[in-house]
Amino acid sequence: MAETPEDEGTRSKRLERLENEGDIAADFLEELLDIADLDGDLDMDVEGNRASVSLVGGDLAMLVGGDGEVLEALQELTRLAVYRETGERSRLMLDVDGFRARRRDVLTRLAEESIATVRDSGEELRLDPMSPFERKVIHDAVAAAGLTSESEGQEPQRRVVILPE
Repeated sequence: MAETPEDEGTRSKRLERLENEGDIAADFLEELLDIADLDGDLDMDVEGNRASVSLVGGDLAMLVGGDGEVLEALQELTRLAVYRETGERSRLMLDVDGFRARRRDVLTRLAEESIATVRDSGEELRLDPMSPFERKVIHDAVAAAGLTSESEGQEPQRRVVILPE
């Protein structure tokens, strides 16, 4: 099916909106780094349907926290800064020193092992509570494997349940 000019225009406007979100987020984060007297570089991108900003370099571990809790809070503050400027809710994804990329690899392995367990046992499997980012990684891996998953519980105890075929 051929694309219509409207499809191209819609895609172009969406990309422009996401790039604008990344720019606003980068400005906010640069100010934060200056205030905290931290060194770091910003990389901006658009991945799928969301803007993505990565802070790299320097000693930025304090912006991640033990289990990524500081990173989660910083991401929410950055999304609020974008909302303040645009009036629209943002799904911006923030990473610091590759923490999310490394965490995604660990979670993908956990998902693969959990999927194998569910297939072998034929019983549903409840995973430990996870952040929204972590749950999304698991849900995506489960869906790619052809199984179904759902989230249950309330934050911060919300968890993924993998269902058998």
